[in-house]
Amino acid sequence: MPYQLLPYVQLARIDRPVGWWLLLLPCWWSSALAASHAQLVPHLGHILLFLVGAVVMRGAGSTFNDIIDRKLDAQVERTRGRPIPSGRVSTTAAVVFLVLQALIGLFVLLLFNNLTIWLGVISLVLVAIYPFMKRVTSWPQAVLGLAFSWGALLGWTAFEDSLALAPLFLYVGAIFWTMGYDTIYALQDVRDDSIAGIKSTARFFGANVKMGVAKLYIVAVVFITLALLLANAHIWAFVGALGFAAHLVWQIQQIDPESPQIALKLFRSNRDAGLILFIGIFADALVRSLL
Repeated sequence: MPYQLLPYVQLARIDRPVGWWLLLLPCWWSSALAASHAQLVPHLGHILLFLVGAVVMRGAGSTFNDIIDRKLDAQVERTRGRPIPSGRVSTTAAVVFLVLQALIGLFVLLLFNNLTIWLGVISLVLVAIYPFMKRVTSWPQAVLGLAFSWGALLGWTAFEDSLALAPLFLYVGAIFWTMGYDTIYALQDVRDDSIAGIKSTARFFGANVKMGVAKLYIVAVVFITLALLLANAHIWAFVGALGFAAHLVWQIQQIDPESPQIALKLFRSNRDAGLILFIGIFADALVRSLL
């Protein structure tokens, strides 16, 4: 990568792929679950399009977030080296970069059916308001969950061209999963956030953060399991859900509010948790398509 482009790579978080993985996985869960429900092979074209879309839209969201938070980022040790507050990218250049990424995302979205297109457009409202939530509520993770989990609806509508209770329950489960892992992520910045006046569920839970994350994860597992039941999923999907739940239990046991390093490790491990669930649902769809 040419040196001149490195700040833009960092602005889009391409060097930190866990973010687009976490945006992508609810899309994949939903797409595979729709295929399982229809007893058809998962749509590999959709799987690929969601991958491209997740990478560029996560980059666009991160760029937008950094534009809005450039002054707050300068006050937090972990973020003051980001491209905008460090002066390596101007705000104007960041806006141009944001528009370019959004156009690529729009092109990908337009390849789906009309219902999926409109749902994708609606999600931009959540993306737009999220950066401001940390200033007004201790639950910005809830708004992040609403935005990051939207793919749990899109994967289903792209396959079925309609909505149903199963993807809605999957969406709720993904929201609570996101709230849980982002609470863990926010443990890295509790001290600086309190100085800068940034609110988070990590600060809200305080000494009870382990129990708080446990409750969020329990709700996530319950709703995801209900989504599988509503979609008439078979054994392999539930095996994936069991593995997913076991991984979340391991995370809860490892949480240490005093260790930013452990917090980052646990946050990143959610890619593996989400892949376990996806593999289970994907395998379930493949098996059912052969019956």
